[in-house]
Amino acid sequence: MVLAVLKEARDARVALTPDGAKKLASTGLEIWVESGAGAQAFFADDTYSGLAQVVDRARIFREADVLLSIDPLAEAEWPNLKAGATMVAQFAPFTDADLAGRIRASGLQALSLDMIPRTTLAQSMDVLSSMASIAGYRAVLEAARHLSRYFPMMITAAGSVRPSKVLILGAGVAGLQAVATARRLGAAVEAFDTRRAAKEEVESLGAKFVEVEGARDDTSAGGYAVEQSEEYLQRQRAEVQARAVKADVIITTAQVRGRRAPILVPASTVAQMKPGSVIVDLAASTGGNCELTQDGQIINHGGVTIIGDSDLASGMPQDASVMYSNNVVNFVKLWAVKGELQLDLNNEIIRGAYFTAADKA
Repeated sequence: MVLAVLKEARDARVALTPDGAKKLASTGLEIWVESGAGAQAFFADDTYSGLAQVVDRARIFREADVLLSIDPLAEAEWPNLKAGATMVAQFAPFTDADLAGRIRASGLQALSLDMIPRTTLAQSMDVLSSMASIAGYRAVLEAARHLSRYFPMMITAAGSVRPSKVLILGAGVAGLQAVATARRLGAAVEAFDTRRAAKEEVESLGAKFVEVEGARDDTSAGGYAVEQSEEYLQRQRAEVQARAVKADVIITTAQVRGRRAPILVPASTVAQMKPGSVIVDLAASTGGNCELTQDGQIINHGGVTIIGDSDLASGMPQDASVMYSNNVVNFVKLWAVKGELQLDLNNEIIRGAYFTAADKA
């Protein structure tokens, strides 16, 4: 069976690195890599030599049994694939109720990496957490780049400079990495999350945890935010606004799976923020936690820089590819048995990812 790695259309990362291809040797799979697939992540075609066969896209479409990518293959290209082929990517099927049906109707099947259960058992395959960690780190660096002042306290002959105040909304994987990075840069950090379990983690990183009583907590939400009551949201907005207007940097990370991201920083709050301050919105692709966010754009509103970017991990393509590839390798080893695709629906990880399974129709 041939597993082929596609070149991404709009992303510098590659789904499988040379080291990842080497790790899959024991599965019996024949590995193909589209020419140029790893170039932007600094994995040239010759680095796959002896580990995978470098081929063109047309041959992959005609002959590959499994097609691996980060972003899903464009629907217009599905008819070009080998009948019965399996696509493996981040399909986000919870945003498109008809997607599974259209894939089945095309004579194909798909495994969605972002549907792997976010459990301890599947931790080594969790691409969402891996990429969120990078995004949280990059968010702080982007904020520092656009901020008009230092992050740390500085004592110089010209006088003292106070540390920047950073407010992080959402203390999941991305938020905690942002807390750690901002603290390493010397900022005074506060973090908010509806999950009480986040308090200990935030405080262990040297930040202050902002708690609003009455939050609905759901440990089964897989790291996503949980929809809250309107009464709670009003208290939350008031507390966030009180702290936001004093912040130099706000980093927002809260998303609700399958729904629009909650508005945590309304336009009225942005209007009261200090000129020169920065907002980095990692929930931009699902509407944004800031009311004024524009996905994929950097805008200035009344002197406040608002960065809307849910794809910051792609800005570190080499390490992001390595981490993504390691997750993929662990996942592939679940269903690649003696060189064949075996999708055991009794395995909760495979069942979660296999969203086009006939019994899910």
